[in-house]
Amino acid sequence: MTFANYPSLKDRTVLVTGGASGIGAETVAAFAAQGAKVGFLDLDATASAALAEATDGDVEYEIRDLRDIDAMRAGIAALAERHGPATVLVNNAARDDRHDWRDVTPEYWDERLATNLRHMFFAIQAVAPGMIEAGGGSIVNMGSNSWWEAGGGFPAYATAKSAVHGLTRTMARDLGDHRIRVNTVVPGWIMTERQKDLWATPEALEKHRARQCLPDLIEPVYLARMVLFLASDDARMCSASNFMVEAGSI
Repeated sequence: MTFANYPSLKDRTVLVTGGASGIGAETVAAFAAQGAKVGFLDLDATASAALAEATDGDVEYEIRDLRDIDAMRAGIAALAERHGPATVLVNNAARDDRHDWRDVTPEYWDERLATNLRHMFFAIQAVAPGMIEAGGGSIVNMGSNSWWEAGGGFPAYATAKSAVHGLTRTMARDLGDHRIRVNTVVPGWIMTERQKDLWATPEALEKHRARQCLPDLIEPVYLARMVLFLASDDARMCSASNFMVEAGSI
């Protein structure tokens, strides 16, 4: 494949949450290849170190549990000390753990929302002042087509991901006067190593292919490419919108 280059991303300061693996790691590498200064937050120290070592470019990371908002804020501040304030935020971190609705407790529900939604708002809150001072920025929130498809087996996850769209639209309105753009990227079933290891059985893949308009399975690189576009000056007039990368499966 031959992909686009975005000159406007060179030297841009980028923050990616959940950047050590899967879509996040692909996104970190894609920004680094564009010449951006990339910082990421993740809980996995081993994977974070391996990604930083393997990626050419200016890449820094902080090991943080995003469920701990104070720790996340400290990690964002530490990266800003090294790279400067982020003018691109990719709210990527999430976990689509399966759970039966019968077994969900209030404590589990709250933990799932903290894992999949709450940190997104507080990351926006942390970086927005720097973007305002810089005269603009781009925020990309990672959604999911799981709730569009009425997928079952993870009600807390699907609820959190549906709420991402409301967060995107309200923050696009609140931050738009400062030329800060806020958009949602909506992945289909992306073939990360986690998905392959846990759920991508031959039967499940066959059923899923039948739902897609396109026959090919979706690799993480295609999510990263959409994120690059939304972060670039090419997307200067794009805000409060959904950008689907799901091979026509809704």
